[in-house]
Amino acid sequence: MTQHTVFTVGHSTHSVSHFLSLLQKHEITAVADVRSTPASRFAPQFNQHAVMRALHDADIKYVFLGKELGARTQDADCYTDGKVQFNRLSRTPDFIRGINRLQQGARTERIAIMCAEQEPLDCHRCVLVARVLEERGTTVGHIHSDGHIESHAMAMRRLMALFGLDQEELFRTPTERLQEALSRQEQRIAYVNEELRGNGMPEE
Repeated sequence: MTQHTVFTVGHSTHSVSHFLSLLQKHEITAVADVRSTPASRFAPQFNQHAVMRALHDADIKYVFLGKELGARTQDADCYTDGKVQFNRLSRTPDFIRGINRLQQGARTERIAIMCAEQEPLDCHRCVLVARVLEERGTTVGHIHSDGHIESHAMAMRRLMALFGLDQEELFRTPTERLQEALSRQEQRIAYVNEELRGNGMPEE
């Protein structure tokens, strides 16, 4: 089976021209927007209609997958005490549908998953979406703001180092240490819905 690569990119507060140059440098032909809310107070140039226009003018396709792959899911079953649980989210029909669409699209397009954060490790596009894609056999590369690409494996090594989990241990495998690093990063970045705090579930 042919191995396809999917890329990720954060729009951050870049100018539109810099953002487009990052995509063009890596011959990206389609952008999959995985922001739950496709708007930005800090970077209005990346509000949905503005970014759609800019991409269209650069002959790059745009698809919104925030409903399927966004971090702020509407599914109350994915929350514990108001905080999104990535493992639960990854098993929802919507999320699986979104991953399937990405994998299918990657056969004919060079896709970049777009979210807001500049640093991949601070974003669910890396800690959740890219992880699931790699588990399902799709290679992921993270496009950084200076234009270089970091493999997902290298990003995971950086994540382990962030928590001092990159050194060999007697009783834990690298996989177990990576799981702890992912879990700790999820605690830092997972979305919290204040309305669901304390009661675990919303009222009907």
